[in-house]
Amino acid sequence: MDDAQRLRELKDFLQTRRARLSPEEFGFPSGRRRAPGLRREEVAQLASVSTTWYTWLEQGRDIRVSAQVLEGLARALQLTTEERTHLFMLALQQPPPELDTQQEIISSVHQQILDHYGAGPAYMTGRRWDVLAWNQPASILFGDFSAMPHRERNFVWFFFTNTAHRRLLVDWEDHAQFVLAKFRSTCSRYLGDEKLIELIEDLLRVSPEFRQWWPRHDVFGRPFGRKEYEHPIVGRLIFDYTAFVAAESPDLRFVVYTPLPGSETLERFRKLQELHKAKSLFI
Repeated sequence: MDDAQRLRELKDFLQTRRARLSPEEFGFPSGRRRAPGLRREEVAQLASVSTTWYTWLEQGRDIRVSAQVLEGLARALQLTTEERTHLFMLALQQPPPELDTQQEIISSVHQQILDHYGAGPAYMTGRRWDVLAWNQPASILFGDFSAMPHRERNFVWFFFTNTAHRRLLVDWEDHAQFVLAKFRSTCSRYLGDEKLIELIEDLLRVSPEFRQWWPRHDVFGRPFGRKEYEHPIVGRLIFDYTAFVAAESPDLRFVVYTPLPGSETLERFRKLQELHKAKSLFI
């Protein structure tokens, strides 16, 4: 990502964050406004900066920005932790140096952890959300990752382009918007990564939903949630999922799906595993 593109990203991000804020919440008169949200001068007032300086920043001009001023701006715009990090990365270009040089190495121990978790799907992703390792239950629910081309093993690409998975997942649109917002929260850490830029450009080309939602600049980072799948053979499957990073590298994430306690998911998923195993014996 070159400077011009980075400044455009910063401009769009600030505009979308400003637009979502209600003037009444800050004691400003609503009146007649040409656009939703706060005015630039109101954001500047809340952040204790000059209107001219903030206007230049939002216009994408290449101006000096201090961490102290960005902190005030993050508070004024009521940014979440992930959004605040995103703002700093775009404005100051200061991702930790070690993040750029970290190697994505999956060890035998990582694979053993995945394989020994048999209750549900589990996999590991890297900095670009490529699926680097997985267990057998993950192949049953998501498809055989080992048979997929490299691009299709990227989880964001998979989520937005795999029609079979889309049909199975209940409330796909809500989950897809969450995946995109979480993905965006990690992108600012790797500004200039050519493969990441290529992935985003390809998704903008092939996915109407990605193309529609990407300009919103939503940033989100909750590492847990729940997904429901309507499987044509065994019926409704409900999983709680959580993600956590490997201690040796913040780029590597474990994602683990646990059958919802008290539901029939564990029994149904075991049946699906048995059917899959039986089918494999005749291939």
